[in-house]
Amino acid sequence: MAKDDLAQVDGKVIDALAGGLYKVQLENNNFVISAKLCGKMRRFNIRVVVGDRVSVGVSPYDPTHGLIMFRHK
Repeated sequence: MAKDDLAQVDGKVIDALAGGLYKVQLENNNFVISAKLCGKMRRFNIRVVVGDRVSVGVSPYDPTHGLIMFRHK
């Protein structure tokens, strides 16, 4: 599935787990999903810490997992 097919939602990182996983609380319905960093964020060493606002790409097939696409300033 291409990154263009993912639904973009905003959220806030509430927990950093082992293995590069993060718990993200979505802003629109206070739903908590697990997300990992996308490849470009890992490549350019963009750090995500607890409390950051992020944009998450969520698959329509499995809405409990996502990719962190962008960290807001």
